[in-house]
Amino acid sequence: MPRHLADYRRKRDFTQTQEPAGARRKADERRDNDALHFVIQKHDATRLHYDFRLELDGTLKSWAVPKGPSLDPADKRLAVHVEDHPLDYADFEGHIPEGQYGGGDVIVWDRGTWHPHGDPRKAYRDGKLKFDLDGEKLHGAWALVRTHLHGTGRQPKEQWLLIKERDDQVRPSSDYDVTQALPASVITGENVGAKPKAKGKAKADDGKTERSEPAQVQPPAGAVPATLPRTLEPQLATLVDGPPTHGEWDYEVKFDGYRILARIDGNTVRLFSRNGRDWTAKLPRQARTLQALGLREAWLDGEVVVMGERGVPDFQALQNAFETAHAEHIAYYLFDIPFCNGMDLRGVPLRERRALLQRILEAAPGDLDREAVLFSGTFNAAPEDLLSSACSMSLEGVIGKRADAPYRAGRSPAWIKLKCGQRQEFVIGGYSAPKGSRSGFGALLLGVYDDAGKLRYAGRVGTGFNETSLHALHHELTGLTVDTPPFANPPTGSDARDVQWVKPERVAEIAFAEWTREGIVRQAVFQGLRDDKPARNIVREQAKPPSAAARKETRAVNAAERKVRPGAERIADVDVTHPDRVIEKASGTTKADLARYYASVAEWMLPHLHNRPTSLVRAPDGIDGERFFQKHSAALKLQGITQLDPSLDPGHPSLLAINSAEALVGAVQMGTVEFHTWNALADRIEQPDRIVFDIDPDPALPFARVIEATQLMLAMLDELGLKAFLKTSGGHGMHVVVPLTRRESSGWDTLKTFAQAVVQHMAATFPDRFVAKMGPQNRVGKIFIDYLRNNRGASTVAAYSVRARTGLPVSVPIRHDELEGLQSSAQWTLRTLPDRLAKLKGDPWADYAGTRQSVTADMRKRVGAHD
Repeated sequence: MPRHLADYRRKRDFTQTQEPAGARRKADERRDNDALHFVIQKHDATRLHYDFRLELDGTLKSWAVPKGPSLDPADKRLAVHVEDHPLDYADFEGHIPEGQYGGGDVIVWDRGTWHPHGDPRKAYRDGKLKFDLDGEKLHGAWALVRTHLHGTGRQPKEQWLLIKERDDQVRPSSDYDVTQALPASVITGENVGAKPKAKGKAKADDGKTERSEPAQVQPPAGAVPATLPRTLEPQLATLVDGPPTHGEWDYEVKFDGYRILARIDGNTVRLFSRNGRDWTAKLPRQARTLQALGLREAWLDGEVVVMGERGVPDFQALQNAFETAHAEHIAYYLFDIPFCNGMDLRGVPLRERRALLQRILEAAPGDLDREAVLFSGTFNAAPEDLLSSACSMSLEGVIGKRADAPYRAGRSPAWIKLKCGQRQEFVIGGYSAPKGSRSGFGALLLGVYDDAGKLRYAGRVGTGFNETSLHALHHELTGLTVDTPPFANPPTGSDARDVQWVKPERVAEIAFAEWTREGIVRQAVFQGLRDDKPARNIVREQAKPPSAAARKETRAVNAAERKVRPGAERIADVDVTHPDRVIEKASGTTKADLARYYASVAEWMLPHLHNRPTSLVRAPDGIDGERFFQKHSAALKLQGITQLDPSLDPGHPSLLAINSAEALVGAVQMGTVEFHTWNALADRIEQPDRIVFDIDPDPALPFARVIEATQLMLAMLDELGLKAFLKTSGGHGMHVVVPLTRRESSGWDTLKTFAQAVVQHMAATFPDRFVAKMGPQNRVGKIFIDYLRNNRGASTVAAYSVRARTGLPVSVPIRHDELEGLQSSAQWTLRTLPDRLAKLKGDPWADYAGTRQSVTADMRKRVGAHD
């Protein structure tokens, strides 16, 4: 019996339940050539959910997926990690008796085999499992990604996301729900959970629901009897420029959502925004769940969010959830309890209030909707490291709270916020007319109130909108139009041309690069509207230290006061902090080593990066930790990096470009390891200037097969009349790069179609060597030539970029005559490449920039490309 099954057995009485005890074969009885199995069981317990199980190391790694799988990559389905189950459980169907753990009916909804991408054990440990499913209902590529959030309970469970990867199995959820279309068992054809169980429901119109039994709460010392107040003003955090150095502080995620206060009074639950608006009707799941806590009366404090990519809060996704009435995606994270069951807790120290709140959530009934209401945990780490990690994940920042502080209304120095970048609310005072093909409006005119209560003009924002938000916001603002500007200092010149003024009633959240000396924001990006804050309260946020003593001791020393930050190393005019942090354990390579490498190869590398949209692979905790792929600037400012025109990627923050050695090292300072570039330059983004063919082999193949494949590819291109250049990928394969003269007739779709036709021609000509379909299951013993890197927005690792792999190999340009002598695509590393560059007599790609060639109609015809 694998030791991982101890939790499984401890929770079950096998004299009462027919679930298997786990007596089948152990991990060491598995044959190496056995397929790994998966099963998805539909489980009608206190709530209907789906149990997703993957066989690994002799057990079934298991996740509870409340909504079941979706074939739409846009649906990031919560998957709560639960205890391992025995292999026998894959065949279990039947009834678990009431009173037993997981009591209810179980069917096998789907089953089959799964095929991991890479090492499944390492991926599982790292929290990034990617795999293919070959089941009776589910197929294609999927991912399980661990978030940084946990549920409640004495042993809070990890929260993961189950995500469908993009392939030919994708179906939009608006058109198809696989759980509704195929509800029955794949073994018996039976179904469970077809009829909803009789339970009390919250009513959005009056906030009432059936009561649970009152929770037994022992008030902490310092609580005083009090009547539940009708209203409650929340405690607010003060923006600071560095963490305090005195006292005990707890740190939480700064959620990118709406602050919500919940009032429970007998049978009535009400949810209020920060400015007192009743939002109960917008949050029916949260109202039901809070009632299920069984509290007689209480005020609870927290924030509602919607999780976006990588399981971090997404403010625009939250707005979309409200606007489209998809409240099922919303989660309410609780972090404080100022009143409870007739007791005023505001004078109780924060840490004791939070401990009480956590106990209440842990003791809640088993059928509590634990996706709807969760506990906001704290993190046991240095605040500087927490902020760095939060920024690397594109979070807004962190909140610090003094552990012994009472709950006090209004802004307080006992609660502080440390932000990753510039971001705050602004009042909308007008909008400009649209230009070109744009509809709705061109830009919003922004303002903030000064100390005298006058609205001051603070600039414009014209990016961050999509067609839907443009039309909706324009429609709303047309009802607020006025003839005179609301600003005490209205804009002049071009800023005031073709402007329609509006009443200063609506509030927008804006991310921006910086304030100018004139009080104007630069590089502003619209994040969404705020309905929870009154316009008259919007002022310019200015960071200040918690105290004079803390400012003196904080690490955030102004660059004008000291040339190099404490503990930092100056490399290429960039202060590299934590220079001794190890980023690759096998070689002991540090952050400073990586920064010095990029500074040393900048002359070679920058021509491949200049003015080209660049994506970053960031690994702040080293290559064995969490990795993030950053395509846009977001709110995080990276030293020296160029933010491109936002119109190049409408609806998103600016794309990035690396145009200097300072930018290269600045990216390393923020945890970047790899650099990936588009196939076009920023000045003519719709006209690609190259095609990339990625020779992607079955990892089991010897490298000689990769060399042979590359030679065949070169021969094919030579026959077509196209000159190609080679570089190692730094992984298993090779990159064949075809430079092109930019032409209006050769857009993204045309060149991608041509590249696909070339690959299909190679697969048809050499079927024993190549395949034209991606996926590990299709390239067993063969090589896939990846043409998908030629999509708009796709990218390829740049020449001279380090790879986030063991040994830190580098993607290296080579001459054609060097190909046969290669030992592997990871032949050169961060430590060995400088020696090669020192010995080179010339650039292996010396002819690249001068190559003038185009994909002609005859070439497309010869490979069967149809535009």
